[in-house]
Order: sequence, then structure tokens, then C-alpha cells
Amino acid sequence: MENTPAAGRFAPTALMLGNLVTGCSVLAPAGMLPELSAGLGISIHAAGLLITFGAVTLCIGSPLTAWLTSRIERRTLLTTTLAVLALGNLASAFAPDYASLLVIRLVMLAVGALYTPQAAGTAALIVPAERRGSTIAYIFLGWSLAAAVGLPLITFIASRYGWRAAYAGIGALGWISFLLLLLRLPAGLKGTPVDLKTWSAVGRSRAILLLLAITMLQMSGQFVVFTFMGPLLKKLTGASPDAVGMVFAIYGICGFLGVAIASRIVDTWGPYRTSLLFTCLVLAGITAWALSAGTIALMAIAVAIWGLGFASTNSMQQVRLVAAAPPLAPATVALNTSVLYIGQAVGSATGGLLFARELLHAIGFVAVGFVVLALVLVILTRPRPAAAATA
Repeated sequence: MENTPAAGRFAPTALMLGNLVTGCSVLAPAGMLPELSAGLGISIHAAGLLITFGAVTLCIGSPLTAWLTSRIERRTLLTTTLAVLALGNLASAFAPDYASLLVIRLVMLAVGALYTPQAAGTAALIVPAERRGSTIAYIFLGWSLAAAVGLPLITFIASRYGWRAAYAGIGALGWISFLLLLLRLPAGLKGTPVDLKTWSAVGRSRAILLLLAITMLQMSGQFVVFTFMGPLLKKLTGASPDAVGMVFAIYGICGFLGVAIASRIVDTWGPYRTSLLFTCLVLAGITAWALSAGTIALMAIAVAIWGLGFASTNSMQQVRLVAAAPPLAPATVALNTSVLYIGQAVGSATGGLLFARELLHAIGFVAVGFVVLALVLVILTRPRPAAAATA
């Protein structure tokens, strides 16, 4: 296996930047719903369906592609996935109409579903076991950067130069990330093949199923609000595109800080206590959003609190699943990503129905309900004392 010091040293960073591209590709429509609506002659609700249908494709594609590609060498698999994401975003910039944009997005994300779970699984192959938790959390900083830097930039570019320019920018970033991963990820990495016995073992594990349910509920609650955060801020407070971009930046920067803190404390606190802390922050932030709807300063503060937990909770779910059954990690990490996207689909569809009916204040309280259920399950999965070190 080719494993030069430079490749080994920078491989986690290359994997993290790939998650940045993946995150921007998945989240992009949320940052430019008004521009997509105006440019394509569709409603805000219809533009939001780009996220809903994309999430459905991702949730089906993640476990299916994990199974079909588990024997492929990881550098080949991950670089090919990034090339498809780059091409898909560039093609989106030239889409002539809504139907074409939707088809391009679904094809792009069907392949893109591979990246996040395979990047997490690859991390387990390139670092020692004692550093696995912090490395997976670091790789998930890419998603935080997508929200902290990517979404505000997408909002800024789309509001000034149009949604096509925003997609072209993501495509260019995709090619840069492709080259970095090609240069820095060691060759010859292969994980444990995923077969039908693996899925059967996952289905028999109550602990794994509960952890997957937590991911789905956490993401459902957050995407009820997040998908329509820009239009909600505009309708509830009259916020300008720049103000909306600033709130996205606050959300993402706090998410970045949250993952940085989580990666520092997880190896000593343990994944369960770290997960509990950040789930409570998500609940506190979304509750504050619901209660302060209409006052932009208070809503921005709520977004900051919520942001601290949004990416950290998912990275902790990945760590808990890997620790719960290391041999099943390729399957459980892929399934976790799949139910994450199920949550996005459920949340964005629910938020879309409420938004279309002008039930703007109800959106926050529905989101709170989902996250409360997630917190209850987090508490129910508290490890027994004997297993506390690994659960």
C-alpha cells in the first residue's frame, strides 16, 4: 500500500474537504431558494423540493451504493464520486429548466451518496483506533464549513450573480477537492466487504437501530426549519439577502466551533456524553427560534446555539455506531447517512407543507417536537457502566 508521510499526514484534511463539496452540493438550494424560484418561474415550495427529492435519492443510494461498491479500492471510489459531484454542479449551472435541474441533481446525488459514509469508513483505516473518534469528527468539519462558509457564499453569489454562478462555483471547488484527494489519500485502502449477512446483523441489533432512529429524528427536526430558513427570515422579519447570509454564516461558524469542541472532548468524555450535550444545544436553539420568531436579533442568537450542535450530533452518531460494532462499521455508517437523508426528506417535506400554508410560526414548534423525541432516545441509549468506555 502506498502510504507516504505526506499522504498519511494530509489524508484526513483531503477527506474533510470532500465533505465540504458534498455538503455544499446537498445544501445549496437552501441558500438560494428565492433566486431559484424567480429564475425558474416556480414557487418557493417547489424550489424546496430540490432538497426533499434529493434527500430521498440520498437515503436510498447510501446503503445501496455501500453494498455495491464495498470491494472497490477507496481512493478510486472517493475520487470518482467527487468527479461526479463536480460535473453535476457544473451541469446544473447550465440547466435550461426546473425539470432538467431536478434530474441532474438526482443523478449527481445518487452517486454523491457514497462520499460521506465512505469517507468516515476510510478514516478508520488510516488512523489508530484511539484517534478514530476525533478523526471522524474532524472529517465532519467539512459539513460545518459547508454551512459556515459555503451557504453564505452561495447566498451572496446567487443574490448578485444568479443561481447559475453559484452552481458553477461549487463545481470548481469540486475539481480542486478531487485533485487534493487524488494526491493525498493513500492507495490500496480496502474496507470490509458489505454483504447480506452484514445487513442482517445490523437489523438484529437494538442498540444500532435506536442510534439510527436518533439520527433520523435529529435531522427531521432541524430540516423542518433549515430548508426554509432564508424565506422564513424574510417573511417573519423582512431580512435582506445579506442579513440571511449572515444568519447562515452564524449557523455554520457555530457548527464549525461545535465540531472542533466535540473532536477535542470526545476521546475523554466519551461519545454518549458528548452526544447528549450537543443534542441539548440543538433543542435549546430550535426552541429559542420557535419562541422568538419575528425578532431577527433573537432568532440569530437562537441559530448560534442550535448551530453549535447541528454537525456535532451527527459526527457523534457516527462515532457511536463505529464503537457499537466495529466489524459492521461500513454498513452502519452508510445506514446512518441514509437515515440522515431520510430525516432531511421528512423535515423538508414537513416544513414545505407548513410554509405553503403560511403556518410560519408553527414550523419552529413542529421542529422542537422532533428534537425532543431524539433527546429521549439519546437518554435511552445511555451505555451501561461496563460499556461506558466504548458506547
